[in-house]
Formats: sequence, C-alpha cells, structure tokens
Amino acid sequence: MSRPMGAVLFSLALLLLAACSPAQPILVTDQPSPEIVYPAIHPTPTDALCHYVDQVLPDPVCTPGVTDPAVTQQTIAQTICQPGYTSHIRPPTEYTDRVKTERLRAYGQSPVNRSRYELDHLIPLELGGSPSDVGNLWPEPQPSYHDKDRIENELHAAVCAGRVLLVDAQQRIVHDWRSAR
Repeated sequence: MSRPMGAVLFSLALLLLAACSPAQPILVTDQPSPEIVYPAIHPTPTDALCHYVDQVLPDPVCTPGVTDPAVTQQTIAQTICQPGYTSHIRPPTEYTDRVKTERLRAYGQSPVNRSRYELDHLIPLELGGSPSDVGNLWPEPQPSYHDKDRIENELHAAVCAGRVLLVDAQQRIVHDWRSAR
C-alpha cells in the first residue's frame, strides 16, 4: 500500500526540520517576554515651555519625575539591587537621542549645544525611575550631572542596604537632588 504524495512530502519536511534543528533545546515558557515599548515623542513649540530652577534643577511641571511601577520596596531585591539591572531597562540611543532633542527645545536650549547637556532621569533608574517617560527625562546641564550621579549612587547603596526606604530616596531626588543625601 502506497502513501499519498502529500503524506510523503510532509514526512520529508519533518525529517529536514529535525536535521536542521539546533542541538540545544529551546526554552519555551508560558510567560511572555517583557516587551519595552517606548512612547512617541511629541514635538514642542519653538517657545520654551520649561524653565530650569536655580539653573540646574528641572522644571517641576515639565519634569515631575516618574517612577517605574515594576520597582517597589517589595521588589528592590529582584530589580534595582540586582547588579546590571539598569542596563536591561535603559532605552536605546535611537530613542534617547530623539528625546534629548525634544527636551532641549522644551527647555529653550538649542540642540546644537547638546554636548553641554546630559539627558538624565530625574528619578534615576537605580532608584526605580521610569526609563522612557519624558516626565522623568530632562536635559541636565554640565557639570552638575557628575554631582548628581554621586548622590544617586549613595542613595542606591542606602536603599539596597535597607538604610533608606525607596520612596524616601525618590522623593529626596525629586525635591532637590543637591540636598538628597
């Protein structure tokens, strides 16, 4: 008894797939991979809408600071206190370059001077700040961003050591990062 041609072709296709399959098994889970979606950037008018406070702090209306809902006091051991965590959630350069241009314009600065600014997260990623919400991103003028980075690192260490609550560290940064220690 002979097989129909369709069954023969199907069997051949299965054999070819088996021969070409990788030697290592592929992990299949019932959990979807987290997908990071970066919001659209809306251009601002040419007139500055945002104004620096004391020439170094972001405008609290334009940049109020936005937290990442996945990072809470209960999840810090699995999120911000894990080495390398921020590198997994940091937005790609293609996105941050566009945001930096838009935020510079919103703050009344020319994108031509972009090297004088660092696109910064008001609430830093290592303290549970939103990676991509423009309400957490602003053009921080140099050289202040080096000072802010040191304070962020100190607060991160204190939060992970249990000396400071996450929400307290976030509020200190938003209020005035210069005195957040």
